[in-house]
Amino acid sequence: MSEAATRADRTPLARPELLASLAPLLRTWLPRQRWFAGKGHPVHGFTLVSATELLPPGSAPRLLHLLVRAEQTSPTGPTADCYQLLVGVRPALPPRLAPALIGRPETGPLRGAAVYEALYDPRLAELLLEALRMRARVGALRFERTPRAEIPSALVPRVLGVEQSNSSLVYGDALILKLFRRVLPGTHPDLELPLALAAEGCGRVPPPVAWFLADPDEGGAAPQQDGALVLGVLQPFLPEARDGWGTALGSLARGEDFTAEASALGRATAEVHGALARALPPVTLGRPQIEALARGMAERLDDTARAVPALRPYARGLRTSFDALARLGADGERTWTAQRVHGDLHLGQCLRGPDGEWSLIDFEGEPARPLTERRLPQPAVRDVAGMLRSFDYAARQHRPWSPDWSDACRAAYCAGYARVSGRDPRQEPVLLRAYETDKAVYEVLYEARHRPDWLPVPLAAVQRLARPAGALLHEIRAPEP
Repeated sequence: MSEAATRADRTPLARPELLASLAPLLRTWLPRQRWFAGKGHPVHGFTLVSATELLPPGSAPRLLHLLVRAEQTSPTGPTADCYQLLVGVRPALPPRLAPALIGRPETGPLRGAAVYEALYDPRLAELLLEALRMRARVGALRFERTPRAEIPSALVPRVLGVEQSNSSLVYGDALILKLFRRVLPGTHPDLELPLALAAEGCGRVPPPVAWFLADPDEGGAAPQQDGALVLGVLQPFLPEARDGWGTALGSLARGEDFTAEASALGRATAEVHGALARALPPVTLGRPQIEALARGMAERLDDTARAVPALRPYARGLRTSFDALARLGADGERTWTAQRVHGDLHLGQCLRGPDGEWSLIDFEGEPARPLTERRLPQPAVRDVAGMLRSFDYAARQHRPWSPDWSDACRAAYCAGYARVSGRDPRQEPVLLRAYETDKAVYEVLYEARHRPDWLPVPLAAVQRLARPAGALLHEIRAPEP
């Protein structure tokens, strides 16, 4: 892709005809994707937000970048989520690309062609890296990079096998491009926070090398925070690092102690929290904010109990966690510090290098929550609660269940955190219990929607967390110094 080509005008795609051609295929294909957020609810319409052809007219294969809004109806009313699609178009697919087939449109400008997921086509995936290297501007798309970043050319791309709420391309063993599938307007925390941490010199988080955005109006220079959509972030790839989830499961399978690793992960978490507090000033939560926090947790509990009947027998006991937090706020004598946090911290978001040091990745927060909510300052214990739940998740994968392993890891993680931060998270038992309960409720809803076979895992935690508060607070209270 030459610089001239990246800036050349493209023949506008005929949007109504293009959408009409693709809609029957997308109606079937989209709900089957792991990253599709609206599972369980039928798609009854589409809107094409933007359509950009990334190669000059007449190229073969073609590469279409689409932002498509899927219109659905859920029990709470109509929804319309915007998804990023990269679509390849060929007259026929070679056998190696057959699994990527979306379908063959029966009408419209793509009639009879093979339409497929372009990320699996190395020739097309290479174009994204080249556009980032060239800082290209194509139609609605803007490709940016940090001023001194070096992006090598001719790196062979491959799709990372583990797909969650997004998709990732690895280029050689040097770089990884994370593509956001469900996209929202506004400053994206998975770009904002790693940039802030890089400016602080925090080595625990791979720094952004480049990123790309879309201006849906196709016009202009709307800055990132004023409505552009963040579509992807390129960062260094750590090929020798192992993700924390696999590392923990391996330890369990071998019957090995994991407390040293858990303690080191606690120290890494505290370092990242400290750097975030320096980069983005914390705020103080007083009575109104604490009461609002507890009220939001209780509302999520009520919503989830309505959606997942298996949660209902425990709802009354779980609510006591949020009531206790609200009472602390109501007495007017207690405040907490809130800051920017990871927002969805668990073992799968951590990488352990060959030297035993941990890195944290994926700062987008919980994808099901609104972007504005994910960017709110929170008590740092929210991340701690997420990691404590993750140790429990790992222990539940072992047969027989290993509660002692989980308990030891949870204690070691908190102790490691305290060695860096100066404060043990268990010294805030009411807040920690409330956040752990809120996380377990979130997990119940997620598993019910996406992985029903996993639902017993958070339900087991729910059963424990619904016990009387006194017993639970005794379990999680920090040891006396």
